[in-house]
Amino acid sequence: MSLPPGFLDELRSRTSIVDVVGRKVMWDPRKSNQGKGDMWSPCPFHHEKTASFHVDDRKGYYYCFGCQAKGDAIKFVTETENVGFMEAVEILAEEAGLTMPKRDPQAQQKADRRTQLAEVMEMAVQHFRLMLNAGAGVEARAYLDRRGMAQEARDRFDIGFAPDGWQGLWDALTGKGVAPELIMGAGLAKPSNKGGKPYDTFRNRIMFPIRDARGKCIAFGGRAMDPNDNAKYLNSPETELFDKGRSLYNHAPAREAAGKGQPLIVAEGYMDVIALCEAGFGASVAPLGTAVTENQLQLLWRISDEPIIALDGDKAGLRAAMRVVDLALPLLEAGKSLRFAIMPEGQDPDDLIKARGAGAVQKVLDAAMPMVNLLWKREIEGKVFDSPERRAALDKLLKQKIKLIQDPSIRSHYGEAIKELRFQLFRPQRGGGKGSFKRGKWNAEPTVQVHTKTSMLAASEGPVEMRVREAVVLAVALVNPELLDDFEYEIESMECLDQDNAYLRDVLLRYANTPDPRSNVEMALGLEMVENLLRQPHVAITPAVRKPGDIALARMTLTEELAKLKTVRGLSEEIAEAEEDLMSVADEAMTWRLGQAAEARNKAMQTGLDEEGGGEFAVGDNGAPIDKDERAALDALRDMIDFTRGGKPPRRG
Repeated sequence: MSLPPGFLDELRSRTSIVDVVGRKVMWDPRKSNQGKGDMWSPCPFHHEKTASFHVDDRKGYYYCFGCQAKGDAIKFVTETENVGFMEAVEILAEEAGLTMPKRDPQAQQKADRRTQLAEVMEMAVQHFRLMLNAGAGVEARAYLDRRGMAQEARDRFDIGFAPDGWQGLWDALTGKGVAPELIMGAGLAKPSNKGGKPYDTFRNRIMFPIRDARGKCIAFGGRAMDPNDNAKYLNSPETELFDKGRSLYNHAPAREAAGKGQPLIVAEGYMDVIALCEAGFGASVAPLGTAVTENQLQLLWRISDEPIIALDGDKAGLRAAMRVVDLALPLLEAGKSLRFAIMPEGQDPDDLIKARGAGAVQKVLDAAMPMVNLLWKREIEGKVFDSPERRAALDKLLKQKIKLIQDPSIRSHYGEAIKELRFQLFRPQRGGGKGSFKRGKWNAEPTVQVHTKTSMLAASEGPVEMRVREAVVLAVALVNPELLDDFEYEIESMECLDQDNAYLRDVLLRYANTPDPRSNVEMALGLEMVENLLRQPHVAITPAVRKPGDIALARMTLTEELAKLKTVRGLSEEIAEAEEDLMSVADEAMTWRLGQAAEARNKAMQTGLDEEGGGEFAVGDNGAPIDKDERAALDALRDMIDFTRGGKPPRRG
């Protein structure tokens, strides 16, 4: 069976030979460089202990310096799986998501046609270059001079010019004996609707040849000289040679430069790529004037594990960046991601190089942000989160985005990163923490001083009862981190009177979604501070602290203590307001408000949460939970003792 032209090239471009070979060998970490696709291992074809088997992912070949075995991914599968050529192609095609073509008896004819089309394209390149340097190209040369494109760059990128005529290229090619159907098939001419001769696709445009990964010209991009032209940039139509969504401008040179260690930069246009390359950033490509496609993203990751998307610093550039984020999220793999370098507002890479030089571009690239930061920036920029509902909406939206990530490990790390960014945005703004918060960033990582107090309550101000309950809540949450998600808002809203409690609250919430919250909190705070919290008498006797892992008990305790804190704080506020009112006029309304607040406080202190399913319990005078039956028996015993001493008769059960 003959395969259609281009199928094997497409298969090789979609297949990573490192992945194929990696199923059969163990890479030598000392010699291998995964970032460059340069991998070494013992040879799978002969017995050896040294790593003499070399795989070059960018070139798509392997070679053994011991037994001289060599080949590509297809040959490796035929040798190691003991299958024929076509079966090896089928195996790799299935893995790459390619459909095997049907039997094509004319495959050789099509291959010959592709070769002919490629030859026609090269003839067009030479024609356009000739026109640029002829009299017809005076204005085009002047434009390139104004843009600062030196002659060396024009030669390097084969820049040309298509004069403003209907059949200039058509006549030149047919005059050299090129068949009209080949000119049309290459996308260089279009049929006339009026029955006349076909006319040139590109007219009065500066021409940029677009080449494939092997350096063959497969299409053109044309920049209009007329400022009133409807299409500033025009690409070749899709042909047997050209698939716009699977091609990159400057692909082959960028791949070579990236292999030598340069960062892969994705710019928006041809002029940006040329300017970057001339400034020393040789591993620069462009997606041919369209939004980055999934296939182009896979091509980028074949070249580099972490391409830098360098976009213009305007609204259109930012919108393009956001589209790339949405496209990339479901495709992320371990070690494969993107970074985003946003140019200064109103400038593209070409402008920045002309204004401030290559060093300014390098600074922007060095400051390129991870993709998760851009995702976060999009969802918070220009918005105010001054209510629980708005914060909840933000959380919901971000969770939906993170769910798009297929890799569970990456999804987990994105969740942790979002948690950290959320922590920076919301929590450090309060006065209780020890870090400072300014313009959305921590000024410094909070640290625990050496002189941390042995007791968090000893030197604190404010009602002791509230500080005690705050400590109980934090201790229960620390030893039962499974409940942090359920009580996150309530704990976050807890206005701690004690400075250490406030700091512990923030750190606890900061590490809530990490694999081992308690260990991380201990590392952040210091083991001494955590132990001091858990050793405090009112904390140590709390059942939910003494029995970590009893989720029902911990849930009951947190619900109860948080409710009590709320009612006590409410009563305190009412009393404070009443004190102010007493300075003017005291009335029945004030008395009623105080009575209601006191009643709510007493109810919270003396009753359990039966309606919430918290269990049949009450609270003793020392704050510890006690079974209701035991409490009733204790009250009856006290009444009997009082009666025998001349007090009131005992109450009835």
